[in-house]
Amino acid sequence: MSTYRNSLPQLGDDLFLADGGLETTLVFHEGLDLPCFAAFDLLKDDAGVATLNRYFEPYLNIARQHQFGFILDAATWRANPDWAQRIGYSQAELADANRRAIEMLIALRNQHATRATPIVVSGTIGPRGDGYRADARMSVDKARRYHSTQINTLAETEADMVSGFTLNYVDEAIGIVLAAHDADIPVVISYTVETDGRLPSGELLATAIARTDAETDGYPAYYMINCAHPTHFAPALDNDGAWLRRLRGLRANASCLSHEELDACTELDEGDPVELGQQYAALMQTHPQIRVVGGCCGTDHRHIGEIARAWRTRH
Repeated sequence: MSTYRNSLPQLGDDLFLADGGLETTLVFHEGLDLPCFAAFDLLKDDAGVATLNRYFEPYLNIARQHQFGFILDAATWRANPDWAQRIGYSQAELADANRRAIEMLIALRNQHATRATPIVVSGTIGPRGDGYRADARMSVDKARRYHSTQINTLAETEADMVSGFTLNYVDEAIGIVLAAHDADIPVVISYTVETDGRLPSGELLATAIARTDAETDGYPAYYMINCAHPTHFAPALDNDGAWLRRLRGLRANASCLSHEELDACTELDEGDPVELGQQYAALMQTHPQIRVVGGCCGTDHRHIGEIARAWRTRH
């Protein structure tokens, strides 16, 4: 049974950390070959599960050190039917992988959660296609049907919520929200943006959030931005409106390169962890509603540690 499904603690005033760039860490730091960038493939054996446990340990230690909450996001960003089929998973094997991902996180929560560090377990939903390109789009209804396969499986586990990450056009996000509503599980939507602060589809972030809320009766618990550098999206936050108050989370890239440039890189751009921590702290001071902070491509526990320290220094 879920611990927080009926009352997500990160909706309060306390700060919650998340991990960094799972896939980039495993590929570039651990030297692993992830088929189709699919970290969920590690769940097929004990050695892979041990690798994922080791990955999360430093982040959990940072959260406990600073007495922050933590969002444990499952390694299921690629665990949807199309990507699973590409690497040879059957429907039954895919469902098992999603369930094992949550079971692993529940075990970690049981080991690490304290009163000062509550831990929320989230099933991660990724885009059906490429997170950097919005060239193959679904209608809302088609996205709702497509993502229901994974979301229904996750809703039957002890996951507290599901989170759609690196979404690059609004119809798919709305479909994910409606599928989560059908499954009666809380959902968070995280859009990615280009260097101009717009979604890869060309839509304004403000428009995307407002439209998603309007077409789902405001069902998302909150919204986030991920897989973009603060210099890309900070200018888009320099205004007011109801949509901005719905933005509660950031998972930025370490690099200020564009998506196209990152796609072409053969080496990892780790950026400057200290500078990234300061950029987060400045954004959070200007936008105090932001209470969930983690990283995306190129970030690791060093970046999250600097974000935590920078926030503590200002508070």
